[in-house]
Amino acid sequence: MTNRLELINPFNGEKFRELTYHSWQEVESLLITAGNSQQEWKHTEISKRIQLVKDAMNYFHENQKSIADDITWQMGKPITQSMSEVTGMIHRADVCCTLAEDALKNITLTEADGLRRFIKREPLGVILDIAAWNYPLLIAVNVVVPAVLAGNSVAIKHSSLTPLCGKAFEDAFKFAGAPDGLVTALIMDHATTEKVIQSGLIHHVAFTGSVTGGRRVKTSVGNQFIETGLELGGKDPAYIREDANVDKVIPTVMDGVFYNAGQSCCAVERIYVHHTLFDTFLSGAIQYMNALNIGNPMEETTDLGPIAQLSGVETAIVQINDAEAKGADVHYYSGNVPEGSHFLAPAILTNVNHQMDIMQEESFGPIVGIMPVQSDADAIELMNDSPYGLTASVWTKDIEKAIEIGNQIETGTFYMNRCDVLDPALPWVGVKDSGKGCTLSTLGIQEMTRPKAFNMKFD
Repeated sequence: MTNRLELINPFNGEKFRELTYHSWQEVESLLITAGNSQQEWKHTEISKRIQLVKDAMNYFHENQKSIADDITWQMGKPITQSMSEVTGMIHRADVCCTLAEDALKNITLTEADGLRRFIKREPLGVILDIAAWNYPLLIAVNVVVPAVLAGNSVAIKHSSLTPLCGKAFEDAFKFAGAPDGLVTALIMDHATTEKVIQSGLIHHVAFTGSVTGGRRVKTSVGNQFIETGLELGGKDPAYIREDANVDKVIPTVMDGVFYNAGQSCCAVERIYVHHTLFDTFLSGAIQYMNALNIGNPMEETTDLGPIAQLSGVETAIVQINDAEAKGADVHYYSGNVPEGSHFLAPAILTNVNHQMDIMQEESFGPIVGIMPVQSDADAIELMNDSPYGLTASVWTKDIEKAIEIGNQIETGTFYMNRCDVLDPALPWVGVKDSGKGCTLSTLGIQEMTRPKAFNMKFD
């Protein structure tokens, strides 16, 4: 096996960068440095941790264009969306900084019987962040910033598609004056990553990726007494109720389908529409799709670029063919789609059902199935008929009815009249095959700690 990692531009299929994988000896040395750094960092005042994070974010602000260019070159995201990812990541970090002090403060119990008692939150140690490529900054920041704020060091093993984004975090914290090894980017293959997990040099694994990858991480952890945070796949549903304002709903829901070419764990991948609105919604959805500008992701007028990897194109085509063979109708994008490389024509499928992969298996591309439903009860049953549970949305004017429906949906995040967004003040969590653990919010920061009890008796 070669020790070189080639980065391929999905727009033109050309190699634009080549990196060298770290050897095991290099990785081991870097992890030891990370551990030593953490032993000092955990004693740093929370105010200084917060300031370091803010200074690191200044690096991203000052280098926004070059970092956004790297994202687009690595995975094909339209440049305007890559620019937004940088600013969105800075916002998430800022919110975490505002939450950190409260999240990490001691919990003091009432003194009684000559006892002083409190609970302190201790950092875990070295965090291994195995980050995904589809939102290479936003996914990584969910772990890196809470971990650093909580007093940990972080080793980032970024996706082989987007390793430059892992390096950007390392450079940002160096720019901010972080101790050597506090945030380290590792270029590793799967075998070396597995060896790291089993090395005893890390104390928590945060993984974002496929269900298959999550199971491999759990297997690699084995009998070690370390925790895993797993943010895995999604097949997120949207339900448009009879009272919804269709004209307002269509652009927001369809943006949730097609943004980032549908390559999002929380993209809208199934749509259920009350039968009285179905024809109107479908007509508007097709019109929205056909208005997309597909092309060179480095051009600011581009709405939808290439799929990051050819396997993603193949998965979508297999799902479309499966659905069509079982009776579905396929409404393809009517505009021009560049030939070659990693482009895929967006598609809306109707006459679909839950015996089709398009309504059961993660698509991770610009395709979606739309079904009419007769009632809220029908919609709830279909929304829950999935091995996944990351997000779900209901579109209605009735907030009480929305809450009633939300209480019945098996999901980590429930939305009313929005979708495909993340509020960093709320925990990001999945159920079923969408994973375990959480990131962001005060709970996500606390996830990077363990409780330590102080039980002291006065003389």
